[in-house]
Amino acid sequence: MTGESLPVRMVAGGWLRSGAINAGETLRMIAARRVEDSTFNSIVKLVGQAASSKAPASRLADRYALGFTPAALALAALAWWASGDPTRGLAVLVVATPCPLLLAVPVALMSGISNCAGRGVLVKGGHALEALAAADVLFFDKTGTLTGGQAALTDVRAYGAREAGALLRFAAALDQMSCHVLAAAILRAAHERGSGPLPLPQQVEEQPGAGIRGVVEGRRVAIGTAQYVLLHAAAEPWLLEEERRMATEGASAVFVAVDGRLEGVLELSDQLRLETPRALRLLRRAGVRRMVMLTGDRREVAESIGGGIGVDEVHAELSPADKLERVVQASRERQRSVMVGDGVNDAPALAAAGVGVAMGARGSAAAAESADIVLLADRLDKLAEAKMVAVAALRLAAQSAALGMGLSLLAMLCAAAGYLPPLEGALLQEAIDVAAIANALRALGVRPLRGRARLCRRRS
Repeated sequence: MTGESLPVRMVAGGWLRSGAINAGETLRMIAARRVEDSTFNSIVKLVGQAASSKAPASRLADRYALGFTPAALALAALAWWASGDPTRGLAVLVVATPCPLLLAVPVALMSGISNCAGRGVLVKGGHALEALAAADVLFFDKTGTLTGGQAALTDVRAYGAREAGALLRFAAALDQMSCHVLAAAILRAAHERGSGPLPLPQQVEEQPGAGIRGVVEGRRVAIGTAQYVLLHAAAEPWLLEEERRMATEGASAVFVAVDGRLEGVLELSDQLRLETPRALRLLRRAGVRRMVMLTGDRREVAESIGGGIGVDEVHAELSPADKLERVVQASRERQRSVMVGDGVNDAPALAAAGVGVAMGARGSAAAAESADIVLLADRLDKLAEAKMVAVAALRLAAQSAALGMGLSLLAMLCAAAGYLPPLEGALLQEAIDVAAIANALRALGVRPLRGRARLCRRRS
C-alpha cells in the first residue's frame, strides 16, 4: 500500500492500514474506521473518478476523414457541372474510396496490437496504441516496477574469524524454522550460493519481529536486529557504522552472533530489476523525454535508486491521491503521459494517465483492470519494445492512409477529366484498397531493438 518493500517497525499506539501483513509477534488492533472510509475503498473511488474524467482519445482515422467525403462530393459535382456529363461525376464517386481510412488504419493498429501480444504485452485497443506512440513523459512506481518488489540478500560482511559463507549457512539453518519475510530471502540466497544441505537447528527460540536463536552444529547462534543480537553477544565497534550505513541505503540488516560473539551482518534490500537500466535507455531512444519516479517509499531510498538509474525527477512518500495528482497535473499541462505500476496504490494514477501500464505477472488485479496496457511478463524492457512497435504501426497507419488518399485523389482527377470510365475506376479503386491494406499489414513484422524500430521485410 505504501510502496515499502522491506519490513517497517511499528510501535504501540501507532496507526495500521488495513491489509498490512504482520511479520512480528501477535498484536491487538482496534478498528478505528468503517469499511467505507478505508484506504482501499478510497482508492476504488479515486479510480472511478480518474476513469470518468479521462477524455476519449481522438482516433487517427477520424482526423484524416474530416475533409475527404466533402471533397469527393464537391469534385464529382464540379466534374458533372463542367462537362455536362453525369457519367464523369459518377466515375469520380466510384474511385473516391474511403476504405484506406476505414480499413487500412484499423488494420495497421490491430497488426501493431497483435505484434505486441506476441511480445508479452497486452494492449487494450487502438486508442492505447496511439497514445503510447505519442507519449513522451513516463511516470513509474518503484517497488515491483523498477525493483523486484521483494527483499534479496545483497551482501554478507564477516568481521570475525569465520568466512561469509559460514555465517550465511548458520543464518539459513536457523531461518528454516522462521516464517519471517526476510527468512525466505536468506534461505533462497543460501541455496543459490551453494551452501549445501542445511543442518537442523536445535533448541530454537524466536522472538517475532526481532530475531531467532538456537544451536547449529554445536554452536550457539543468534540472528536478528542489533537490539536482539546484543542480548546474546557483546557489542563490536563496527556495529553502529553498519546500522548508519544500512539506514542511509534503505537496506535491512540481519546481525549474526556465534557463541556470544558478534561475527558479521547480512544486508538485504529490494533489488533493482536487471533489465531496468537497459529498459530506461530504450524508452529514451523510443521518444520518452522525461522520466519521473512516484513512490510511497522513504525519500532516501527512492533518491538512491533514482539517482543510480538516471531518472529526471523523484517524488517519494506519496499517497495514492498524491500520485494521482502528479499525473493529472501533467495532463493539465498537455503532456502525453504513461504511468507504470503494479500495486493497488497505483490504480488511480493508471486510470488517469494518457496510458496506464500494469505489471501483470505479479501485480494486483486492481492495477491490471485500471490499465490500458498489461505487461504479461514483469519486464520493463517489454514496454520499450511495445512503444517502438506502436510508433512504427502509427507510421504505417498514416502512410497507408496517405497512400490510399493520394492514389484515390489522383484517380478522381483522372475520372473528372474523362480519362477514367466508371468500370475501370471500380477496378482501380479495389487495387488502391488492396495496396493500402497490404502496406498496413507490414506492422505485423515490425522488429524493434535493431538500432531502431524497422520492418522485417526491409533489408539492412
